[in-house]
Amino acid sequence: MKIVFLEAKNEKSFVLPKSLVSKLPKTVSLFTSAQYTNSVTKIKEQLRNAGIVVNTHKLLHSKHEAQLLGCNVKKIVDDSQAFVYVGDGEFHPKALILRNEKVVYAYNPLSKKTRIFDWKDAEGFERKKKSGLVNFYSSTHVGVLVSTKNGQNRLSRALKLKEVFKDKNFYFLVSETIDFWGLEDFNFLEVFVNTACPRIGLDDSIRLPKPVINLEELDQKEW
Repeated sequence: MKIVFLEAKNEKSFVLPKSLVSKLPKTVSLFTSAQYTNSVTKIKEQLRNAGIVVNTHKLLHSKHEAQLLGCNVKKIVDDSQAFVYVGDGEFHPKALILRNEKVVYAYNPLSKKTRIFDWKDAEGFERKKKSGLVNFYSSTHVGVLVSTKNGQNRLSRALKLKEVFKDKNFYFLVSETIDFWGLEDFNFLEVFVNTACPRIGLDDSIRLPKPVINLEELDQKEW
């Protein structure tokens, strides 16, 4: 079965409110969701006219420059002092907070409201990560969640867990879409390692019957 992805663009381009621009540091990195990529050029011009240096990045799996996917929980390496995110909701800006020690100035074009995200917004994620690590290292029977979706299938990396952690028994649960309720059938497992979208191990951890840790959080020096 073929899958076709269609982009839903916001028809009208716009710029940031002056009240937000006046609060920004001298160097920022600009991000947005797919709906608002057609406003990136105009926003960059606005910020540069205000004397602000603007960085943009084309991230993994993103089609457009400055486009941010919620699963892009990667460290952004540049000289920016803060991030600017244009879009609605908290899902995307929290992806920036997870790996970067910079604040995010978020502007919602729908509500016309501005919000600043900082490390406090990621405290819950940090607690979940630490809990997952403790449970992983103290467990013997580990379930490994593997997705067959394009861009999420990391079975080859997942299999290396057996080589690195030889004191544990790994059970690989492979499917296209992870059935959270179905995981309750594997009640002998003590903890899960998530190798699919990293947000599963963060946002969806409450839906899992056992603690979970993302593959990225494990010590990979030997990988």
